[in-house]
Amino acid sequence: MIGALFSVLVLLTACTSEGSGTPGSSGGGAAGTTAETPPVAKLTALPAADAADVSPAAPVRVTVADGKLDEVALTNAEGKAVKGELSADKLTWTSAETLGYAKKYTYDASATGSDGKQVELKGSFTTLKPAKTPRATVNPADNANVGVAMPISVKFPEGKVTDKATVEKALTVTTSVPVEGSWAWLNDQQVDWRPKEYWPAGTKVSVSAKLYGLAYGGGAYGKADLTSDFTIGRNQVTKVHTPDHKLNVYRDGALVASYPASNGKDSDPNLNTPNGTMIVMQKDPVGDFSNPQYGYTNVMKKWAVRFSNHGEFIHENNDNAANIGKANTSHGCVNLLEADAKAYFDSALVGDPVEVTGSQANMPTTSDVYDWLIPWAQWQSMSALR
Repeated sequence: MIGALFSVLVLLTACTSEGSGTPGSSGGGAAGTTAETPPVAKLTALPAADAADVSPAAPVRVTVADGKLDEVALTNAEGKAVKGELSADKLTWTSAETLGYAKKYTYDASATGSDGKQVELKGSFTTLKPAKTPRATVNPADNANVGVAMPISVKFPEGKVTDKATVEKALTVTTSVPVEGSWAWLNDQQVDWRPKEYWPAGTKVSVSAKLYGLAYGGGAYGKADLTSDFTIGRNQVTKVHTPDHKLNVYRDGALVASYPASNGKDSDPNLNTPNGTMIVMQKDPVGDFSNPQYGYTNVMKKWAVRFSNHGEFIHENNDNAANIGKANTSHGCVNLLEADAKAYFDSALVGDPVEVTGSQANMPTTSDVYDWLIPWAQWQSMSALR
């Protein structure tokens, strides 16, 4: 009886020892080890590793979740560091300088998670290679003081823009007072912005064209960003009603000067001073008005104020003094006596409106600046974003 009881105890002891997992036991090898917990911090880069055809205008960003960034380095193919800024909360690093076209860049980032464990992220990407990078221009230029009818003009002289909507979205106009206006594409190489009505006098204007890295279409991309800051001057409007043989100058709506004039010949619509609202485009103390087609050469006139590229000027013509103020005998220009031409020249700003009425012919939309010849509703329809 005692022997049987001993055998049972031995069996129970053996079963208990085999599954106990107590220190010093030889059973359950898997229960004797612990798998390491992975770091909680997650690093992300944009562009991602191995990305190609990346826009060089887009900033590079490295972010971390469940941790803080320790260090981020972005270098070009030559090993030169690209400037960047770490956010105050150490969650985001953003590049702070423009990248180049067709270049390779490498990033190396590290962060420490909320669990105290460090993680790293490495990678590289390449920026796009444009087929061409045509230049662009903006007018008015910085610090210009211009008249109240002056449009803003962005031109692409080296190639056509096919993706007009994308380009137009990159253009902004900021004004010191509210001004209603719109962009309009005059052709594939020029987009202008003008206000619905003449600018308020004294308006400060800032133009920004974020064109670098921007797709124009057809494999062309922007060469550089453009900006301009200029001022609208006093409100001066020049009015010529051709049958009156006068040129009238208004400041803030009040008549401040009236000069006798001889305009384009009434009998020939091809020689009329055409109807329409144009702007002062250029001022020259002496202008060359030679026109072999009509039999005169080496004709120089003083105080020449161009208001179209169709051939119209306001200028001195004392040789026509007998008709000034009495008859319209010119080939389209507005002739003034010398003293009056000088006074008007001195008062005029590029961008001043010149309003002509009373002629048989209308100004054709072939001059460089014909913005005000287009009705407002039509002008708005010429935006690529309408």
